Amino acid sequence: MKRTPALRATALTVAAFVLFNPLARAQAAPPDASPATGETASAVRDLQDQVRQLRSLVDQMRVENAQSRAEMHQLRQDLQSTRALLERPAPTGGGPEVAASSAPGMTTSSTTQGPAPLEERVQKLEESTSLIGSKIDEQYQTKVESASKYRARLHGIVLMNAFRNVGGSDNQDFPSYAMPVLTGWSSVNLGATLRQSEIGFEIFGPNIAGAKTSADVQLDFAAGFPATGNGVNFGIVRLQTANMRFDWENTSVVAGQDSLFISPLSPTSFASLATPAFAFAGNLWGWTPQLRLEHRFLLSDQQTVTVQAGVLDNLDWEYPPNSFYRWSQAGEMSGQPAYAVRTAWSRPVREHPLSLGVAGYYGRQDWTWGRNVDAWAGMADWQIPILPRLGLSGEFYRGRGIGGLGGAIGTSIVYGGDPSVPFTPIRAVDTAGGWSQLKFQLTPKIELNGVFALDDAFTSNVRGFASDQNNFGEVLGRNRGALGNVVFRPRSDLVLSAEFRRLRTFPVYSSSSTLNQVNLSVGILF
Repeated sequence: MKRTPALRATALTVAAFVLFNPLARAQAAPPDASPATGETASAVRDLQDQVRQLRSLVDQMRVENAQSRAEMHQLRQDLQSTRALLERPAPTGGGPEVAASSAPGMTTSSTTQGPAPLEERVQKLEESTSLIGSKIDEQYQTKVESASKYRARLHGIVLMNAFRNVGGSDNQDFPSYAMPVLTGWSSVNLGATLRQSEIGFEIFGPNIAGAKTSADVQLDFAAGFPATGNGVNFGIVRLQTANMRFDWENTSVVAGQDSLFISPLSPTSFASLATPAFAFAGNLWGWTPQLRLEHRFLLSDQQTVTVQAGVLDNLDWEYPPNSFYRWSQAGEMSGQPAYAVRTAWSRPVREHPLSLGVAGYYGRQDWTWGRNVDAWAGMADWQIPILPRLGLSGEFYRGRGIGGLGGAIGTSIVYGGDPSVPFTPIRAVDTAGGWSQLKFQLTPKIELNGVFALDDAFTSNVRGFASDQNNFGEVLGRNRGALGNVVFRPRSDLVLSAEFRRLRTFPVYSSSSTLNQVNLSVGILF
């Protein structure tokens, strides 16, 4: 309420600075100087920019001044109403008030009204006003400000995982498959990490041709470790997704690096965020550059059919030969993208989604020297609320050469001989798999999840054709996993979770390996 004089003083100071600053610079110029036309134009542009900034500042102060006047007016009305209520004379007749005041056992302090209640109410009103002002200031200080006039939002999770493993695996903190324990090494390890924490920015842009525009970028710290002491604590920042959206009422266009829209679901787990749970054990996934179109057909108020189609970067899970320069993968060398389509039907049941979806994928791969592979896959996904607190969800797929989607434990092809020889025959790996989850909402804050997953490469097509020596290590045939966890959310922004996970991996030519992991997670969402 006392900000108006200060704002006026600030405005006058800024105006004086803007007006006198060009004059001072003009007077400081030597008299014998011959100013060029370009310098004059530049000075004029500077003056125009300053005038625009001054106008913007004055407009902002006008808005704040109007808000302050409205607050003062409202406070005056509240104060006048309070005074009128308290100064109203007490009835003198034998009404209920008199009867109540003369009732036995009623003290005089409960019926006598003096100036104290008025002062208390005014004090409470001042405290409420101060509290509201502090909340407004806090909101102003904590909002994310972008360089443009459009709104931006910061979101993510700070997540700590403590884990204990019994057995060997490809990765200690969020393993994908089990491996034999090296001779002489301990089969038990214990550790903790925060590199699965995520941070994201969402920007809300202008309306274009009736579409709401927005963009989102998501990062984590799971890109590896620097070669330095305690480097396991210095996770390198990694790009997960970055996309732009154009959303009409029933149609959307999405461009960017995004998750697979043909495999939209994942098991619930806070032990594995850097890669989705069972990413190479039955859960197809990928953060892939893509362009897709979505349209929603409203069959009724409750039923929707969604159709999605898009083109994707044709990836096949090859390791890059160079850590700085980008080389084409076999799918990209085919000269065409990968194609994908999905359709799904959904409706709400007991405030939970009921949905059934089917999808297809195709991508051609060129492994040089005329060795071509037609990669394809068919998928299905479902969400079924069985009871008000019990739900079933999952996915299934059958495909060939889909290592770029996580199928066959990330293997698209196998070599039938020395891979360095150009004419060595290759064979695409056939695979099938999926996962299913049972979720029980014990209370509004506690949920229990049980998941079973399997990725099964058809070893009959591999055995006798490929060997471990010609394929850079053991050829893996099947990866099986299961988990159970409890997720506790005492607040909407606080997550506590405990999980037990078991992985069993079957190589084609050797015995299986098993990993058991206990993972404790605590995270704060923002």
